[in-house]
Amino acid sequence: MDKPSGVIPAIRKMKDFEKGLETDSEWVIILESRLAQLPHLVTYCKRANKKPLIHFDLIKGLKSDEYGLEFIVQHVKPAGILSTRGNIIEQAKKSKILAIQRIFLLDSLAFEQNIKQINRSQPDLIEILPGLLPGVIKDVRANTDIPIIVGGLVKSKEEIDIAIEAGAVGVSTSDVELWT
Repeated sequence: MDKPSGVIPAIRKMKDFEKGLETDSEWVIILESRLAQLPHLVTYCKRANKKPLIHFDLIKGLKSDEYGLEFIVQHVKPAGILSTRGNIIEQAKKSKILAIQRIFLLDSLAFEQNIKQINRSQPDLIEILPGLLPGVIKDVRANTDIPIIVGGLVKSKEEIDIAIEAGAVGVSTSDVELWT
């Protein structure tokens, strides 16, 4: 299965949607949207030869459960989803779409709990937030052997390079200036 890498536009505001489609990235992440918008956004992404990833937990008007995911897979047809929920990741994998586990690393307890959840759900990729933790990127790789995307608080090309050098395969960012 093809997986995202490099700088991945994470579209938070609809005014940035077209800019995300104009980037060289093969992938785009739709961070926040309304359920009624999603089919159209995914269609536009595919017309622009982009593989849309939807942050499942941030869809307004949809319950974030297995039935909501079933609806998204059958009617919206994204390339994949991001979620903090292990059960959603497991269901996405069963549905044969890319499953990215989003984790927030606040302290060592959060690290340990997230590693356990990742080992249970076995996502296709992990997205670590905040993204400026080179030592933690290496630790997560050592404990999971699953490709990593980082995101959150990345503010410069240099920080993108640091994350990639630490072992991340990609960096998601909503900062339009970093998309090129």
